[in-house]
Amino acid sequence: MHHPHEPRGGTSRAGTPPSPGVARVGAPRAAAATATAATTTAATGEDRAAGTVPDATGGAAVGRLATTVERLRRELEQAHSDAAGRALVEMAVGILIERLRCGPTEASAQLAALAGKAGVPPLVLAADLVNQAASDRISTIARDFVTASSTAPAADSVGVRLRSAEANALAGRDTEEVARSMLDHALRPLGAVAVAVWVAHPDQSLSLAGSAGFGREEAHRWRHVPPGVPTPARRALDRRAAVAYPALADAALPSIGQHEISGGRLAVPAGIGGRLIGVLEVCWNDRLPEQTQPLQRQFEALAALCAATLETWADGHGAEAEQHDAQLDGVRALTDGLLDPCLILHAAPESTEAPLQFTIRHVNPAFVDFAGRPTSAIVGARLLEAYPLAAEAGGLFEKAEHVFVTGEPFRTGAMTLSALVDGVPLSTEAKVSISRHGSLLVVVWRLADGTPRVARLLQHAQRLGRIGGFEENLRTRQIAWNEAVYELHGLPAGALPIPLDQLAEHAHPDDRHTIGRFLRTLLHHQRPASTAFRLQRPDGVARHIRVVAEPVHDPDSRLRLVRGAYQDISAQHWTEVALAATRDQLAQTAQHAAERSRLARQLQHAIMPPVRGPVHLDDLHVAVRYRPAEKDHLVGGDWYDTLTLPSGEILLCVGDVAGHGIEAATGMVALRNALRGLAATGAGPAQLLTWLNSITHQLTENLTATAACGLYDPATRRLRWARAGHLPPVLLRGGRAVTLPQLSGILLGVVDQAEYEESEIHLEAGDLLVLYTDGLIERRDQSLQASLTNLIALTEKAGGGDGGPCDLEEHLDHLLRYSRADTDDDTCLVGVFLRGREGAEGQDAP
Repeated sequence: MHHPHEPRGGTSRAGTPPSPGVARVGAPRAAAATATAATTTAATGEDRAAGTVPDATGGAAVGRLATTVERLRRELEQAHSDAAGRALVEMAVGILIERLRCGPTEASAQLAALAGKAGVPPLVLAADLVNQAASDRISTIARDFVTASSTAPAADSVGVRLRSAEANALAGRDTEEVARSMLDHALRPLGAVAVAVWVAHPDQSLSLAGSAGFGREEAHRWRHVPPGVPTPARRALDRRAAVAYPALADAALPSIGQHEISGGRLAVPAGIGGRLIGVLEVCWNDRLPEQTQPLQRQFEALAALCAATLETWADGHGAEAEQHDAQLDGVRALTDGLLDPCLILHAAPESTEAPLQFTIRHVNPAFVDFAGRPTSAIVGARLLEAYPLAAEAGGLFEKAEHVFVTGEPFRTGAMTLSALVDGVPLSTEAKVSISRHGSLLVVVWRLADGTPRVARLLQHAQRLGRIGGFEENLRTRQIAWNEAVYELHGLPAGALPIPLDQLAEHAHPDDRHTIGRFLRTLLHHQRPASTAFRLQRPDGVARHIRVVAEPVHDPDSRLRLVRGAYQDISAQHWTEVALAATRDQLAQTAQHAAERSRLARQLQHAIMPPVRGPVHLDDLHVAVRYRPAEKDHLVGGDWYDTLTLPSGEILLCVGDVAGHGIEAATGMVALRNALRGLAATGAGPAQLLTWLNSITHQLTENLTATAACGLYDPATRRLRWARAGHLPPVLLRGGRAVTLPQLSGILLGVVDQAEYEESEIHLEAGDLLVLYTDGLIERRDQSLQASLTNLIALTEKAGGGDGGPCDLEEHLDHLLRYSRADTDDDTCLVGVFLRGREGAEGQDAP
């Protein structure tokens, strides 16, 4: 019994044991030759059966031929996969030959017998034998899996996968096959979808040595990565350790396949003997799997396999590569010292391509791309990829090819250099010199004007303004769009551009009339025109676009083409819409706020009407001043009250509710009325404030206030007073002003239960007592104590300072007029003047 991957008896037809080296190289090539012959035979047989000849052009024959080729391609891939299995089995047979001292046939039969007894496929047993005999990283990983895994098949799977990848890598003809082998055998079971093998160069650049899972164009685009580009592979080399990114899109790093495969990325440096020579980069469609230690060791083993492969292929081409690198280093050192922009081009002497394909290997520090592109977009690209317009007759490419073939240097004082900047041709004049140095060409140019700066400004202006240019030839119907226009229309770069006369079909139905006027002005009246419309893109997204165009005439004044630009003004449109909505909302809010302020002011005036003259309460002369805030929305909760109680005492109080607006005004009304009712009980000022605090805390929501409350007894001229977080009154006596003591007392409404300190003072004839709110004295740039000091000085100055009688109303007006407050808050001011007995009796007489 023989394994299907195993050669019968383990020998060749000549009866000699297969050489490992022959098996590694010969098996894939034999499979390829067999598949090629089978393709020819199958195609010929099927054509004959269909009654056609091989070169028939009928659709049925072509379809059958394509089906046959696809089937044989799959068989060829299977043959490559089987080659790795045969190589692994042959390794195990060689180990048994050495250990059992037997021939190849007996060793092969022994392997099959052992596999049958163990109940495992010969390939699994072969991998186990190789792991036992080897003392490398793969065998260590397999043993660790045997120890850690509760199921033997899981451990066997790891060993088989890694050994199969190793065997196929050794049998591969190039690094591409190595990458495919690792992806198929070792990485796909782990969920990976692509792999890239990078080679590191001394100049910090990278080359793509092999890849699998990417498109051919993508691999070609990333064949060379210039120095300084922060790719995951570059990060792994810089850190000399594996770097993992759960999602490449979140890492914002450029790398191969970044647009198609944006999931997890893992970059593992590959080195031999402490020397890093490359990087293994593995890609996932989904997020990166959890990096457990056994999984990390598998990736390290694969990276070591990459390093060995890169080292082998480097040795095979070492002399040629070393000679070329030495030549490039010498020319690079020469060009880096030049002050003019310089490129180094390379073309392999044995290249059979026509025309020759020059690759830009290096640019010197003085290099400036006249198209405004960064050097990273130039180095590593082919000359005709970077400068496609150089292929025109007598252009840069033709001169470079001539110099490379003949060795004759070329110089000119004026050559037109052209490039495409977002699809728009840009040309400039330059002095150009081309010389050959071995297999390298040195191109030096000196630009005649500021074209690079202009090109960069054009690119930035288009990017920032979201503008794309177009040109439509009305005779040939040829349309040129740059990349920005394709993006604005939501079309791929290779799609057919939309002619102007079909633009209305891609616009919102309501905008088609607008586009019709635009086209009449542009094409019929032949005048520049512009308009804005809503573009309906194929992806269902609607964009607001402005199109600007002008007619271009030929020498006979006939309309030849239209040139113009599209601009995405969606952001501007929605900003205008948002601003309009905000303006409407602000207008409504302002109207609502004004209405609330008006109601608050009316409520305030209804409760505390303006007092035209002083009020006489027994022997007290009381005057009030109220100054509202300058801004209507700052209507505050300042309040005052003077009232003769049933007991004969006079209530004097002033307060300030925190906040502004209708809430402060309604809170002021509630507190003023509550205090009036409580005062009728005959309680003292401290008790009144205690009760008022409980009402404020329990019966109102989030309301706090300050207050000063006094009870004056005309019979004894005694004033009892207390305060709840309010500023102390100011007493003017004999031309000297002082503040009453700072009694203890917390703000109203802060806590449920509070006690307040009470004090009393005996008033004398001629005394002036001023009660006020903080709007009279508060300043942002000084302390409260400094403001009180200024108020004392201002009070003395208003009173004349000589202790004589003063006019109460003039005194209050003086305080308001010269107050230094700057908080624009409401201000309430109550002045109480004690008259003599004779004056009081005279005024109170009928």
